[in-house]
Amino acid sequence: MKKELIVRDWLAIERTKMANERTFLAYERTALVLLGTGLALVRIHFFENLEVLGYILMALAPLVAIWGVVRFWKAKKGIKKYYESENNEES
Repeated sequence: MKKELIVRDWLAIERTKMANERTFLAYERTALVLLGTGLALVRIHFFENLEVLGYILMALAPLVAIWGVVRFWKAKKGIKKYYESENNEES
């Protein structure tokens, strides 16, 4: 006999999923800021002495974006696994 989750439990699961999505979006936003800042440092001639930093930031941007995607999927898989096992243990 499988015990159904109450509303409070479902809401907790949804809050956890949304927190994971917010974290993913923060990683992607950070990657965009790194890319934009790097492009600005490279393209604006006033910052010629910071051009190397611009290239470094542009190289870091895709790494941060990829790390955000990997972390999101790992956390999503963990959340799903945890809540499925919790639901199965209650039965």
